[in-house]
Amino acid sequence: MARHAMNAPKRPPVRLAEIVALLSLGTDLGLGQPMEHMIRACLVALRLADKLGLPEAERRVLYYSGLLAWVGCHTDAYEQARWFGDDLSLKWDTHYGFDFGRTTDFAAFMVKYIGGAGRPLLTRARASVGFLRDGRKAVASLFVNHYRATDELAERLGLGDDVRAGLKESFERWDGKGALRLKGEQILLTSRLINLADVVEVFRRTAGVEAAIAVAQKRRGTHFDPALVDMFCERAHDLFEGLEETTTWDTLISAEPALATVVPEERLDDVFEALGSFAELKSPWALGHARGLAELTVEAGRCFGLPDADLVSLRRATFIHDIGALGVSNEIWDKRGPLTASEWERVRLHPYLTQRMLAFSPALAPLGEIAGLHHERLDGSGYPRGVQGSAIGPAARILAAADTYRAMTEERPHRAARAPDDAAAELRAEVSRGRLDGGAVAAVLRAEGHRVPRQREHPAGLTAREVEVLRLLARGLANKEIAQRLFISAKTVGNHIEHIYTKIGSTNRATASLFAQRHGLMVDV
Repeated sequence: MARHAMNAPKRPPVRLAEIVALLSLGTDLGLGQPMEHMIRACLVALRLADKLGLPEAERRVLYYSGLLAWVGCHTDAYEQARWFGDDLSLKWDTHYGFDFGRTTDFAAFMVKYIGGAGRPLLTRARASVGFLRDGRKAVASLFVNHYRATDELAERLGLGDDVRAGLKESFERWDGKGALRLKGEQILLTSRLINLADVVEVFRRTAGVEAAIAVAQKRRGTHFDPALVDMFCERAHDLFEGLEETTTWDTLISAEPALATVVPEERLDDVFEALGSFAELKSPWALGHARGLAELTVEAGRCFGLPDADLVSLRRATFIHDIGALGVSNEIWDKRGPLTASEWERVRLHPYLTQRMLAFSPALAPLGEIAGLHHERLDGSGYPRGVQGSAIGPAARILAAADTYRAMTEERPHRAARAPDDAAAELRAEVSRGRLDGGAVAAVLRAEGHRVPRQREHPAGLTAREVEVLRLLARGLANKEIAQRLFISAKTVGNHIEHIYTKIGSTNRATASLFAQRHGLMVDV
């Protein structure tokens, strides 16, 4: 795919801070936290940094490394779910519920999670045996895997070596029991600040400021820098003041150090591809899906006749359409059997989470409006919102059809990949059922090399859609009835009728019917 061949239209600039903050929202989902957790933690860390008089260069490191500190936590969620069960619950306890510097906490964690919390006793026993053989090595590499993935992403985003150095020490502890065994002041101050702010923000939000003070004091000298704990406890109420009353996203973006860095338009495709590929690391079954799907949607969009501006938006929305999948446990994504009703409900949330994440940024929200509709259907039977008809625009219709085709031709844990011809037949069946748009499906199949009947050339320059409207108009259907049949708005029907009358030189239904009869347009209704 020639990514930069099209001239992109004038769009709102996208700031680097918005991209990094968007990633932090994905981090929250991967940690089992509500969105904006890491944003609030970063703001608390920045307020502590202000009390310390941190220089601007270090403040920049704190800002970006703080938002991205845990961003790689989903990269081995497959292994986490295998050994421990629900990876979201696991990460909550790993980062917040237990202090791994304490032997009693570590033992309690092992008893709770080895073999999978909540699984049958026999299943847990078998998994425990496997863990003793292979799991320890896998767990030992978890934090290294997280850092490596985060470091590669930081490099692709051009965040600089100083930020990458700060990210490398994200998992260090004051007592030296962290991933790299750095101890005390060997650990960068920026990393010590965000480690403290991350944990106390959770306890303040779930149990109040006094609970945040208590956990800081409990982990003083083990997990956290004693001097930072003392400073935090003295000023805790001030440090948290206003975090719930303000829009933390806007506050964070305005707090970006130095001059606001804007991502150049020519780099945005690469940035969105990086985000989508990074999110796919959550499950081995998803690897490569977004990139292949982006190539398909753009080619299908060209076949469909989308303008260049819409193709740009479609491509970028496709890259990141599944980032909301970070909020669903790998126990579900990687399950080899059928899903339960409650598991399906969690799956149905992921497009909503994608849309909500992108909605935080005015520059990215339009992409979320496309991406969030990729599981919706024209008849209202899709998810998460059950929207239908004209509420699903052309770009989203193409994404829905392409994603359905692509997913069917890829292997999943519960089934083998389907043959392309089988997938094509299923897409055509979905059109017959009124669930997928016929034009979008035809464009997807043509882009994939399937035989698709060429569109007729209609008289007077009428488009295929205008012929559909004309046929129903000639049958005497009112505008609202036509709209319901074609899953478009009544206003759109009215616009089509105006164009039809202009093209065929008619002013009413009767003469338009004569035109349709004379030119053989009333067949195949």
